[in-house]
Order: sequence, then structure tokens, then C-alpha cells
Amino acid sequence: MWTSIRRFASSATPQRQWTVYLSGEIHSPWRAELAEAVSHLPVTLTGPNDDHALSDDAGAMIYGAVPTRPHWDSIGARLNGLRTTTNLKEADLVVVKFGEKYRQWNAAFEAGYASALNIPIITIHPPNLSHMLKEVNANATMAVDSVEKVAAALDYTINGTEPATPKDWTPSEDIWGKGNPNPGGK
Repeated sequence: MWTSIRRFASSATPQRQWTVYLSGEIHSPWRAELAEAVSHLPVTLTGPNDDHALSDDAGAMIYGAVPTRPHWDSIGARLNGLRTTTNLKEADLVVVKFGEKYRQWNAAFEAGYASALNIPIITIHPPNLSHMLKEVNANATMAVDSVEKVAAALDYTINGTEPATPKDWTPSEDIWGKGNPNPGGK
């Protein structure tokens, strides 16, 4: 039996490669920030095409230009859907970032799809979006407000790395008692 997180983290067992699908907001560098923060982990990051113009045009570029916008959008959406569903099915975990400026309908769809596939989900969004995303968050394993918290969660999940102790932290034993003798109390 493992006696501590540190003992588990120092175990010599080979680690598997994790696949993490990054969904959502495309107008900030959050994907690059997360990639940097988890570069020490055995993680492969995948995701949708986050180049908006290319995403819109890829279908027409491959299948041929079409004369109307609905058809143009349809063939682009089908091609992007092929990429998205394939990558989601192969993911061990999905991270979904919701930003304030744009509505990420596709991200909500991808979170729902991941949930249907029983793939764990971590959502990232500012606290003021919690009410609007309550159904998405209810199906997520975690809802956080920063890329740094996602990186710490991945490090803990994959390596068992003890999280940094927050300032002014009070351990649960100090609050609830050693061994949590009364889980339903207080």
C-alpha cells in the first residue's frame, strides 16, 4: 500500500503516454501556455483546428469551392467534425476553455460529446461564467479558472505530484479532525 503521494511519484514504473484534447477558445495563447506547463509530463496534446479561417475553408479547399455559404460551411463543418470526433474518441482527458468574448458553442458540444464517451473533462473559465456553464460543469470532473490549475491537476493525476500549498492553508485534519471522524458533521 502506498504511504504517501511522494512515494508514488518516485515509483520506477514506466509511465504511459496520456492524450489530452484541448477544446474551446481560440483567441488567446492558452494552449501554448498549457503545453509549456505540462512539457515535463508524458502528454500528447490534440485538439480542433484553431486557425479560424482555415477551419472555415478547409472543406472547400479539399472538396472544391461551392457557390453558397451554407454549403461552404457544411463541408467545412463535416471535415472539422471528422477531426474532432476522431481526436475526442482517442483522448484520455478533455480540457475545455471558455472565454468571455466569444460564445464557444463548439466547445460546449465537444464537452457533451466527451461526457457521452465517459471521458473526464476539466473546464476552464472565469468565475462569472459559472452560472451559464452549470450544466457543462456538472458533467466535468473539475471546473477551474486557470491553465496553471489544469497543469497542477495533470501533474497530480499522472505523477502523483503533491500540489503547492496555498497561502493561509488550513489542513482538513485541523478543520474536521484526524481521520475525519464525523464526515457528516459540522
